[in-house]
Amino acid sequence: MFVAAISQPAPTPAPERRPRRRWLRYVALALVALVVIVAGGGYLFLRRSLPQVTGELNLKGLGAPVTVTRDERGIPHIEAQTEVDLFRAQGYVTAQDRLWEMDLTRRAVAGRLAEVMGAGMLSTDKFFRTLTLRRAAEASVPELSAETVSILTAYAEGVNAFIAQAVAAGSLSPEFTLLGYQPEPWSIVDSLSIGKYMAYDMNGDQMESEIFRYQIRQAVGDQLTSQLVPAYPEDGVTIMKAAAGTAAKKAAFAPMPADDSQIDVSGLMAAAVWPEEFVGSNNWVISGRLTATGKPLLANDPHLSLRTPSIWYQSHLMVKGGLNVIGVTIPGAPGLILGHNEKIAWGMTNTDPDVLDLYMERRNPANPYQFEYMGTWEDATVHKESIKVKGQADVPLEIVVTRHGPIVSEVGGTAENRPQEALAAKWTAHMPSREIEAVLAFDRAQNWQEFRQALQLFKGPTQNFVFAAVDGTIAYHAGGMVPIRNQGDGMVPVPGWVDTYEWTSFIPFDEMPEVVNPAEGFISTANNKAVDDAYPYFLTYAWAQPYRATRIREELTAKGGQFTADDMQKLQTDYLDLQARWLVPVLLKQMGSATLTAQEQKALALIQSWDFADSADKGAPLVYHAWWDQLTKLLYEPKMGEDLYGQMTDKGLITDAILRQAVAGQPNEWVTAAGGLAKLAQDSFKATVADLASRFGSDPHKWTWGEFHRIGPAHPIGAEVAALGWLLNPRSQAVSGSGLTVGAMGFNRSTGNVNLAAPWRHVVDFADIQGNSRDILNPGQAGHPLSPWYTSQADQHVAGALQPMLMKPAAYASGKKLTLKP
Repeated sequence: MFVAAISQPAPTPAPERRPRRRWLRYVALALVALVVIVAGGGYLFLRRSLPQVTGELNLKGLGAPVTVTRDERGIPHIEAQTEVDLFRAQGYVTAQDRLWEMDLTRRAVAGRLAEVMGAGMLSTDKFFRTLTLRRAAEASVPELSAETVSILTAYAEGVNAFIAQAVAAGSLSPEFTLLGYQPEPWSIVDSLSIGKYMAYDMNGDQMESEIFRYQIRQAVGDQLTSQLVPAYPEDGVTIMKAAAGTAAKKAAFAPMPADDSQIDVSGLMAAAVWPEEFVGSNNWVISGRLTATGKPLLANDPHLSLRTPSIWYQSHLMVKGGLNVIGVTIPGAPGLILGHNEKIAWGMTNTDPDVLDLYMERRNPANPYQFEYMGTWEDATVHKESIKVKGQADVPLEIVVTRHGPIVSEVGGTAENRPQEALAAKWTAHMPSREIEAVLAFDRAQNWQEFRQALQLFKGPTQNFVFAAVDGTIAYHAGGMVPIRNQGDGMVPVPGWVDTYEWTSFIPFDEMPEVVNPAEGFISTANNKAVDDAYPYFLTYAWAQPYRATRIREELTAKGGQFTADDMQKLQTDYLDLQARWLVPVLLKQMGSATLTAQEQKALALIQSWDFADSADKGAPLVYHAWWDQLTKLLYEPKMGEDLYGQMTDKGLITDAILRQAVAGQPNEWVTAAGGLAKLAQDSFKATVADLASRFGSDPHKWTWGEFHRIGPAHPIGAEVAALGWLLNPRSQAVSGSGLTVGAMGFNRSTGNVNLAAPWRHVVDFADIQGNSRDILNPGQAGHPLSPWYTSQADQHVAGALQPMLMKPAAYASGKKLTLKP
């Protein structure tokens, strides 16, 4: 059944940050073609493009038959005689369900969207090409082992076998027909590009943060800007404690150049497609000492942008007498990135250390391709490219790369109009890397020693890995490259013409944060600060707010043991808002002297009686989150201006610190300029009630969080063409939670649509790892709107349910069976 998506009236709180992933919008170019197809028998057309999931098919290159059994959720259980056959089949099967999604991702990374979507994607293509992530993927190929190359080759050949069959049969998924193109053959580099895309998704907002601080510094000066440095609470929970070291330094801005020149970043800001801020996750592992069965438990729920189809793809990979692993991958990459086998399980959250720095570069006035370094002019590398654009002539592009990295402040510029100063980006994602080898080694590992060895191959994006094994071991390691700087901390762009701020090395693997079998019996992470200030290396200032981490720790310490898999599942959808638990009493105290209307008194009463759970059926969460929006707007926008306020990053962590200082009697200049804490609270509350009344009716007693806060991740076409939402978009549903709750449901502050959550949740019970482990994927497995598995898991996801992960053949034997034959 396809239900029309429910749209919400747009509110008027804080300006929403600039749109994300605009490259998805332009699939709306397919509108005319799609209307014609739907009107002329589109259902039959769509049915024809459904993949074959039963019977037999030939797959060239196989050494022996491979069976693919899709269970009741559409999860493929792939059984092969050899690993090469397994990964060939994985490529084929994944392409059956997700080929268009795979093609869209590789095109985005390579900056090749305009050639199939038109000129509207030109600036986005220029941005991604300037990031040079595709080139980094190409440079990674020579670093790989021969075995890994053979696996990647087999996977690509499996994808290409499906492409060839679908093209010959005229049964490509409908998006290809609507946009009028056929997919090119898949390659090894395409698979490696998936990893580079993940680095962008996890760390790309660090560039945005530096640019914001650069702009706000120019606008209001160092003193006011220094009061906007992210500051983790002194009593905030950390993942671990450092055994020894020296106190970490405090944030300090690098000096501005003597000429105080202003680099124009307007072109970059217009073209940039920033990832969601705080792409995060929760995970935790519990020792058997604290469980009802005496065996460990692991839980993981990665928080990423929601979309249809999902960023994750569930799979079960088996080789007779060998590999047996179940979990999720990102379509386009072989192996499973997250999951468990018969001996171990692992989870990831984003550590998000500062691994991207911007350098101010001085150009030679006599040669636009030379830049100053230590008193001499150095030649830059220049890549001259051509962007194909659908319906028009190719567009030339120059990408200039200095010793630090690509010039990013001049997206789409030419040598003739480039100014003397520019910004170059240095990023660990630009370096050749072997994450795919790490992932394949994770899948095969049988204990902590083998898993830890595999982690040494994982260079980025840096992740908090938690681990558990049947032998009772639980462990944590922050895996990935984190730079050590000569000076500076990556907060703002630094002079690139001297060696003062260069990266000198990386934190050694053995000195990255790590915990094995801690005395307290559990390890938990939620993008919170990894280690206290005794740790001798700098990671970042911009941690996630500690509320999710604190809540998880509260629950894991309160019960004192006897935990079950059901307890883990329940905690994953805990909606208690600890920021509200702290901040609401503070704000209510400031309201004591306010003169309120009857309507405002009713709204305040909702807050006064609230239990601090962001529940969909309550009105208080709606008032609270709207109040936060109005408060931050009144606090920052008068001095920043609307544009800079809309670009502000790390707003939550910064505002928490400012409000805590004000409560302690130490208001900074931003609070003082807003008239003090009491005036700020009262004025923002009144603005909140007026705004909510205009959108949700005059009676606060009828307001509910779920009327605004809804989940139903749209398909790229359905998001832009409302008439097609009934076909392509999952049903929109009221949902509890927020970006601050363990059950993370981050949302667009203007529309209320949940855009950042845990599409996949995973719980592993080592007392019965093959029978009592469970997961859920929103909205479902398939990428085809007529598939029974397109949105089949969405309702259960919203309800907080998990479903059994079927590892035993008898458990899925009744599913739909496809045999792939040589």
